[in-house]
Amino acid sequence: MGTTSVDRSGKVGRRGLLGAAAGIGLGLGVPGGSVTAKEGASRRTGAAGMTLRWWGNNSWEIRIAVGEGERTILIDPWLTRFHTRTYAPEGADPRTPISVDTALIDRYVDSGELRADHILVTHGHYDHITDVPYLARRTGATVMGTETHLNLMRAMGAPEDQLAIATGGEYLSFDGYSIRALRSLHSATGPRAQVAFAGTRPAVPPAEPRVIEDLVEGGTLAFQVSTDDGFSVVNLGGSNYVEAELAGSRPDIVMIPPGGASVHKYVRRLLDILDRPRYVIPTHWDDFDYPLDEPARDWGGLTGLRQAVEAASPRSRFTVLDHLESRTW
Repeated sequence: MGTTSVDRSGKVGRRGLLGAAAGIGLGLGVPGGSVTAKEGASRRTGAAGMTLRWWGNNSWEIRIAVGEGERTILIDPWLTRFHTRTYAPEGADPRTPISVDTALIDRYVDSGELRADHILVTHGHYDHITDVPYLARRTGATVMGTETHLNLMRAMGAPEDQLAIATGGEYLSFDGYSIRALRSLHSATGPRAQVAFAGTRPAVPPAEPRVIEDLVEGGTLAFQVSTDDGFSVVNLGGSNYVEAELAGSRPDIVMIPPGGASVHKYVRRLLDILDRPRYVIPTHWDDFDYPLDEPARDWGGLTGLRQAVEAASPRSRFTVLDHLESRTW
């Protein structure tokens, strides 16, 4: 889950899921400077051999050409999209049962449409982690996440030998690509700038999670995935970040969730520290009560994000993908 707020009834409300109102807290206003000659010269201009596909929410498939084949990295894959009413006025009930649509996942995996070498988890909320243990079993992928994320997934039956802990700071090389795990922050909203379903589950795996409030945030990571030729994408799973962690990463693409109402100059600071990437792709902007085989429905943050990006980095291309749509660089 991105940014959330909890009202007095205990329900998780949309006036928080990735920000209160479109444009609020996005840091509108053009900063000094523009894209530099150095930036243009140092970033790849040819075919990068990377394909991105959006599976809704913050679920992304990254395919990287390697020789005659390819490698596949999934970020926060959540296909089940069980009904929560998170974006409805009354908000989601924290006692909403967790479910995994194994038949749906099997259909994509068995057809060869979905596979994975790595699965990267940004945080432990239900709309980011619920399907990962089953997908790990089906694909054999290595799963990277914090201690809490891995403990939650152990409790949900993830294969122990496929779990790789990340604390942020890891910079790892694989066949044809590299992965950097970056310490990050979850979105925070409301008058006290709080994180919903906060907490950790260290040391010992908890009881099997049953309802959505059992899946706590558990620390937040961002990830940078790069081809061996240097083309890279940074993904943020929540609308907040640690500037020092992102400094020097200079990705070609950044995936940004809308929101950031409580974050000082959210978009402007982010694009400045990333040296204004060539492409900005919105993520986590769809109402996930609607299925993947329908066009994505904006929960209300997309326009504000677009305006903030255009103001802060006019030369960045704001590139929107729809459900299950792919684009190759």
